[in-house]
Amino acid sequence: MSVVVRFAPSPTGYLHIGGARTALFNWLFARHHQGKFLLRIEDTDRARSTPQAVQAIFESLEWLGLRWDEEPVFQFARADRHAQVARQLLAEGKAYYCYCSPEELEQMREQARAAGLPPRYDGRWRNQDPSKAPVGVSPVVRFKAPQTGETVIHDHVQGLVRLDNSQLDDMVLLRADGTPTYMLSVVVDDHDMGITHIIRGDDHLTNAFRQLHLYQACGWKVPEFAHIPLIHGPDGTKLSKRHGALGAESYRDMGFLPEAMRNYLLRLGWSHGDDEMISDDQAISWFNLESIGRSPARLDLQKLTHLNAYYLKNSDPHRLLTLLKPWLEQKGWILTPILEQRLLLGMPGLKERAKTLLELAENCLFYFEVQAFDEKALALVTPENRVYIHRAIESFESLDPFCAETVEQTMREITTQLNIKLSVLAQALRVALTGRTVSPSLFEIMEVLGKEETLHRLKRF
Repeated sequence: MSVVVRFAPSPTGYLHIGGARTALFNWLFARHHQGKFLLRIEDTDRARSTPQAVQAIFESLEWLGLRWDEEPVFQFARADRHAQVARQLLAEGKAYYCYCSPEELEQMREQARAAGLPPRYDGRWRNQDPSKAPVGVSPVVRFKAPQTGETVIHDHVQGLVRLDNSQLDDMVLLRADGTPTYMLSVVVDDHDMGITHIIRGDDHLTNAFRQLHLYQACGWKVPEFAHIPLIHGPDGTKLSKRHGALGAESYRDMGFLPEAMRNYLLRLGWSHGDDEMISDDQAISWFNLESIGRSPARLDLQKLTHLNAYYLKNSDPHRLLTLLKPWLEQKGWILTPILEQRLLLGMPGLKERAKTLLELAENCLFYFEVQAFDEKALALVTPENRVYIHRAIESFESLDPFCAETVEQTMREITTQLNIKLSVLAQALRVALTGRTVSPSLFEIMEVLGKEETLHRLKRF
């Protein structure tokens, strides 16, 4: 059997982190089995679905590196097909017209609540003679759900799950205006798209029982299910914005790398022994549904930041420079060939001290110009340090070649002559060259800046 899975977000807002993880699990499962990863936009909520949200979903998935294999399916465009299936069920006696008024339905809910039962439809039109239909009332179409026995689902994550059929009422398939409901649309779309495995959040587990009956009533093969526990906040409560439950694009804007996000999301509820740093190739090779835990995972931004620092340190300098360009342009910096070369040469030292692209962008600015002195740097603007730097200028002017090794050797000679520690001279030079008291290796900085720029900055100081 060729595996076909789908990610089916509703375009009513950003792609939140739980949805991103669901998309990742589907993508990995498809890649592991050399199958297909499809995308369906469930835009039947016309009041809340927006083109901007659709575009945000596309961009977030592309940034995460989760490219789908065929053209996206838009659920609303298939409404006629959904309604056709409902009419077929009507013709086969597996569905029926219900003429209940809103007032009658509310009365049923109140009676159920009074009896301590969940609100549900009582099935009064299930076997009613159609000739008793009230005049001028547009009916809904309801599905004839089984009323006895139990439904059993063999879920790849939750295990064997059972539900007594008496707990299910006859759900609506078509509204009074003829539009299909979510439950019907999902089943028809999954069948028509050839979906073999439905991997989604466990908040859909109850829906799975209803949908299974629809598959069976239509005579269609039921896909296999895998319902993933939701993500909670660090305190174990339902994830919310206060926990950092932002859209995927927000993590991008915070300077996280897509490969770090993939690695982090993978480990949110899925494990492979004690492995933490997992490459895409390893993830695809190792991924299976049975290794997904049954307990909710907890969001931990510190772990994500730690992972991001690891991937940043192991990223190609040219790629990092490409990623940095938009950040730097926002700050008004235009990368000339000379500045690009400086950043490429200085990237090994820069990325060792950054945890995010945002930090990397901030940390690299001294290669453009000396930064405005902060409080600690100003404390080092002293007459003694001016003397030390003047001596360094004299020594560096005749230094050839001008590289990290010769700079270090020359600085050690100066400290011997002046009877000071190397760290004292280094801090004075660091402040003069960068405006900061913390930076990558000073010898590396001077080699990257080159002799001319180094002397220019020291003389300016």
